[in-house]
Amino acid sequence: MTQALFIGGAWREGSGPVLESTDPASGATVWRAASAAAAEVAAAVAAARGAFRDWADRPRQARIEAMRRYKAALEARAPAFAEALSRETGKALWETKAELASMMGKVDVSIAAYDERTGERSAPTAFGRAALRHRPHGVMAVLGPFNFPGHLPNGHIVPALLAGDTVVFKPSEETPLAGQLLVEALEAADLPAGVVNLVQGGREVGQALIDQEIDGLLFTGSAQAGAFFRRRFADRPDVILALELGGNNPLVVWEAGDAEAVAALVVQSSFITTGQRCSCARRLIVPEGAAGEAVVEAVAALADRLLVGPWDGAAEPFMGPLISARAAAGAVAAARGLVEAGARPIRPLALREDLGQAFVGPGLIDVAGVDVPDEEVFAPLVQVTRVADFDAAIAAANATRYGLSAGLVSNDPGLWETFLQRSRAGVVNWNRPTTGAAGTAPFGGLGASGNHRPSAYYAADYCAYPVASFEADAVVSTVADIKGLRA
Repeated sequence: MTQALFIGGAWREGSGPVLESTDPASGATVWRAASAAAAEVAAAVAAARGAFRDWADRPRQARIEAMRRYKAALEARAPAFAEALSRETGKALWETKAELASMMGKVDVSIAAYDERTGERSAPTAFGRAALRHRPHGVMAVLGPFNFPGHLPNGHIVPALLAGDTVVFKPSEETPLAGQLLVEALEAADLPAGVVNLVQGGREVGQALIDQEIDGLLFTGSAQAGAFFRRRFADRPDVILALELGGNNPLVVWEAGDAEAVAALVVQSSFITTGQRCSCARRLIVPEGAAGEAVVEAVAALADRLLVGPWDGAAEPFMGPLISARAAAGAVAAARGLVEAGARPIRPLALREDLGQAFVGPGLIDVAGVDVPDEEVFAPLVQVTRVADFDAAIAAANATRYGLSAGLVSNDPGLWETFLQRSRAGVVNWNRPTTGAAGTAPFGGLGASGNHRPSAYYAADYCAYPVASFEADAVVSTVADIKGLRA
């Protein structure tokens, strides 16, 4: 068995159920080990608690240097790490190479974010100075997703460690190898024992982790899981909760001109990563009439040209498989449910059984006049809505309990100003894919898409708390300032 747990600076075997990860493209086993039992989860949290004070007390420069060693370890391992990500997730190698680049870039971005948003500053006063500092919370539990199993947990872990927090990381049970490789790179950075700990397993391991006395939960994943965590910690205001969740994201096309150019933006918004990005466009909103129909036809034509295939195939694909055959079956069932409710398939979301049980082709479905559920289908499926005017387009875009990303494709700057003003989303893009987001900006959403603690550049905000101080360098009598004293 693989020594799958990293606790207190040492690798060890788990004593829980065996966990297995497979390549969704081929079905081959890529990782197999025993998961953590409850006692091992408790030991990981205890190790993080024991390491916290020393790590938090170290000079900030020491933590910066540790993260730069981590970046160097990632750089040295990048080719092998990217290939492992492709084997475990099925994503094309061009995507996983980009994921590793994002992980490395996160280090310098996080250093700058800490200094800008949660650093130290002071101002002189009559008695001395007023100062602002930031301090780490303590033990952070990080729960990672499967779609970006390196980049997204890395986006929590790096700013947490820079702030002086310690970490217990549980990767998705779909991508344990990615989690192990990430922690091996952190181990190579020569961090003190207990600063980073790894537990592997499914939902029961996650439950055991949040049942511990943690100081923060940093989570990227589904809205359903996020709603559970909100309820679970409703009476625990002492636990910082940062949730980056899914979205039922709209992309509005209005007075955009070239339908083929528009289609390229729609495809990049909707079908990249086989639709397994929380910021993918799920709803395409177009005008009624010929202009809207031209866009839909161009999207369908371009979708037909997308290469779907395994990450290590003879030709590099645009889309790989979904994370599992189970996920593919669920997505196909969701699309079938829409058709049964009255929607019209333009390009059906269907299994590509010639490739394997986890592969689907891009789906495009007309939901005009159909009361469809406000749910995220985590797959390459776009629902087309037609509306009469731009006000109706904005209303349709905002008709969701989610609020992660939204986009406008238009050549009219005035429409963009209106859309930007009225959109209810945390990421709002113009003539760019809805999935586009800068590491130097915040990333998060409203409603069911988050809890107003955006990640990316603003991760620094939830990894440390502010401490405001009035300070004087010496004790000076201020009795004269006290009103109402007897002589």
